Amino acid sequence: MLSRMLNKKSYESEVIDPRGYTLKGVSSRTEEYKSDMADYYDLIIGLHPDEAIRAVAESALVRPVLLVPCCNFWDRSVKLGRDALLEAIEKYYDDSDVKYERIIFNFTGPHNIGLISEPRTK
Repeated sequence: MLSRMLNKKSYESEVIDPRGYTLKGVSSRTEEYKSDMADYYDLIIGLHPDEAIRAVAESALVRPVLLVPCCNFWDRSVKLGRDALLEAIEKYYDDSDVKYERIIFNFTGPHNIGLISEPRTK
């Protein structure tokens, strides 16, 4: 839905989803998102990116990213709740010298927190 809304506002946007779940008329790629794809885009948006969560976060090394995590595909060896998952991603950003801000969206629910990030300029 977000991609459709952006396209209607004259922003070129596409959905990358290996399952092919997109709305009719929305540009899409039926493949797994990899962080090395980030160079092609101006902005990466990961809204509940499931198994692509690490690749989306890694994209912040080269492009601005909006990440709203949901499931713990960050580290399958450790059970992480929402807050611990956000802290793990923030630690990755700190260790990787990525500038970020935690934001709380204006709706209730367990997945109303996101991270806006951008690569540091040297």
